Amino acid sequence: MYRYDSFDQTLVDERVAQFRDQTRRYLAGELTDDEFRPLRLMNGLYIQRHAPMLRVSIPYGLLSSEQMRMLAHIARTYDRGYGHFTTRQNIQYNWPALESVPDILADLARVEMHAIQTSGNCIRNITSDHLAGVAADELTDPRPYCELIRQWATLHPEFSYLPRKFKIAVSASESDRAAIRVHDIGLQVVHDDDGRFGFRVFVGGGLGRTPVVGECIREFLPEEDLLSYLEAILRVYNLNGRRDNIHKARIKILVRAMGAEAFGQRVEAEWQHLRGDPRLTLAPEDVAYMQGFFQAPPYDSTADGRALKEHLDGDPAFTRWYRHNTVDHRQPGYRAVFLSLKAPAVAPGDLTDAQMDAVAALAERYGFGEIRVTHTQNLILPDVRQDALHALWQELRELNLATPNVGTMTDMICCPGLDFCSLANAGSIDVARDINERFDNLDDLYDLGDIRLNMSGCMNACGHHHVGHIGILGVDKKGEEFYQITVGGSSSNDAGMGERIGPAVAKDRVADTLESILHTFVAHREGDEPLIDTYRRIGVKPFKEAAYA
Repeated sequence: MYRYDSFDQTLVDERVAQFRDQTRRYLAGELTDDEFRPLRLMNGLYIQRHAPMLRVSIPYGLLSSEQMRMLAHIARTYDRGYGHFTTRQNIQYNWPALESVPDILADLARVEMHAIQTSGNCIRNITSDHLAGVAADELTDPRPYCELIRQWATLHPEFSYLPRKFKIAVSASESDRAAIRVHDIGLQVVHDDDGRFGFRVFVGGGLGRTPVVGECIREFLPEEDLLSYLEAILRVYNLNGRRDNIHKARIKILVRAMGAEAFGQRVEAEWQHLRGDPRLTLAPEDVAYMQGFFQAPPYDSTADGRALKEHLDGDPAFTRWYRHNTVDHRQPGYRAVFLSLKAPAVAPGDLTDAQMDAVAALAERYGFGEIRVTHTQNLILPDVRQDALHALWQELRELNLATPNVGTMTDMICCPGLDFCSLANAGSIDVARDINERFDNLDDLYDLGDIRLNMSGCMNACGHHHVGHIGILGVDKKGEEFYQITVGGSSSNDAGMGERIGPAVAKDRVADTLESILHTFVAHREGDEPLIDTYRRIGVKPFKEAAYA
């Protein structure tokens, strides 16, 4: 993983010192709320329903065991003993005291972490495929490009006050596991006929009040032009994006208003002023230098599957976990292991300080000290020997991190909702608990196949409800919590928005409505086809009729 040099460390340390003084001045009454607000947002600090919330950056979801131990320390020392992993591959703390935040940032800086640009109208955390570097279907490791983009974007003087927040995702695999089509900019690593690496560029995707799938504005962007082309896109947006209406300020609104073709032409014109600028041109040695931080670890070429086969033959519970919570690895003899943060009685995405410490130890004992955060709010140990899987599974069970539900309906994305967020209209965590209680038979869930259930407590769509195979959106109706339900969304290669099945239902009807959707799916399913395919074949009408019969 990328390691800070002296410039990186100095920048982060100085930002901590600046914010410590800003916080002191605010608490002393020398800064007003309005003056302090942009300063705290620059450092990832929100004021939520009950307390401040601090969002910590985890670039492209990659953590070392040392960093995970620091996250545990922060949860234990400054919060209430847990953290919440988000769909942006970050972590949030929901209960820090304002006066303790500078100390938290100082502790983070000791392990090369920060909260810079995790909020505000700037370029947010760069996200990527959680299986980057180990996926069998990967063209190349996208993380060096993510890091190059992160360094270009961090504290960029021209893009610190954009019309609205801005999100970039990068994927390099056949299967899009980074949801690039629903980002402000999505980059797909490709190569041309001569084998040169480059990018297919999508612009104008996003969720929230106006969910849109991004449009391709360039089929092939040469590798060396990555940063100059991104700068051109951001300049066009920064100059032309709306600032008079927060709900119409995202780049997706600008792309729709101009049309993707016209927007692309504006970008190409701006790019001609930037293309060839040596400060923005990636030389081969620049890419090679960054790739040096992401070399494969020293795998054991003697690792084999004989011990694994014995456990699979003799332990059905282990076999169930293996099938659902581990995936193929490009290195023979290894698997990537999902740690499910979706145990039935736990808020999706939450992890306690004790679990964090334990995960750090497991990453060192069973891998190479590395942990990944997925945009579906789970964790991954990316490099586990097959002959160690059974022992790891036993330890994960003791930690309540081995629920074998990855890829099932109960592996749901869920925002904090009304329990914490000041923007939420309805609860999410308690609805997730109701769903888990209703659909607790794993064999039934396995029979249903791959179902992505996403839930948000408001239109900001932090739970990505629009692109769930089943989406749930909390709304307020005269002070009561109701939920709109959609079917047929996807954030993968075939990205699209779900279709609403009908009027919002009361909170106590959500699980019943889901049950009717699933019964309809089973009744119309052909063979083992997934829910998304059944929906695309029969449309929304049968689901609507069953739900409101």
